[in-house]
Amino acid sequence: MRRVPWVSTLAGLLLAFSAASSFADATRDGLAAARAGRFEEARRLWLSAGDNADALNNLGVLHEKGQGVPRDLQQAAQFYRRAAEAGNQRAQNNLGVLLDRGIDGRSDPAEAAIWYDKAGRQGNANALNNLGVLKQHGRGVPADPQGAMALYRQAAGLGLNTAHNNLGVAYEKGTLTPVDLALAAKHYRAAAEGGLGVAANNLGVLYGAGRGVERSYVEAAYWFGRAAELGSVNGARNRDAAFRRLTPAELDDVRRRLAQPLRVSSR
Repeated sequence: MRRVPWVSTLAGLLLAFSAASSFADATRDGLAAARAGRFEEARRLWLSAGDNADALNNLGVLHEKGQGVPRDLQQAAQFYRRAAEAGNQRAQNNLGVLLDRGIDGRSDPAEAAIWYDKAGRQGNANALNNLGVLKQHGRGVPADPQGAMALYRQAAGLGLNTAHNNLGVAYEKGTLTPVDLALAAKHYRAAAEGGLGVAANNLGVLYGAGRGVERSYVEAAYWFGRAAELGSVNGARNRDAAFRRLTPAELDDVRRRLAQPLRVSSR
């Protein structure tokens, strides 16, 4: 069975507005336009909002994704930086993501860590997880397994599925903490129920091998099926293999369960 051993997605692109802003109307209307796919209109409205930090962050998103404007990471970084320096936690995380991934082929994980830390101190779950990734791998900051685990736990406590999955990997593989397969299954399940395909696949692997949970090819097939629905390539391959191991009655049961909507948990 195929699995993805580690997931450390840098989730960064967030659109938002603050109702307390004096430019709230333009920022809010721009958000509505962007959600409707009218990106040029959104850009015009956000530019009219002046130094509103939410609008600046959203302009950064447009330039990063190339929505309504040509894709331009340098321009995106400039908008993010203006908003980040004004204290906007979303922009702080987004700027960190750009610096971490690299702009024009140049990555700066050390500065990314600074912005992740600033956003994390404001309770930004993505930033906490992203700083944990840097601490885990010693990129831009000293390697700190315990610090990485603490950050993943904090982000998971705020409901971030990726952080739950990263904790699951850590407990399964023993990379940052002693192996605890029951805890690995718990965190994979939390992320899978939250709609993260790679975690659903990882949970299916545990069920198929009977590691941390009682072995069940039925449960493995179910979670592989969910993983496939959520876009996991490995999940789709594992689902097809698992389905071939089931009896006709078991297969009917799994398909019936998969036909029901996934009950997404709040965590």
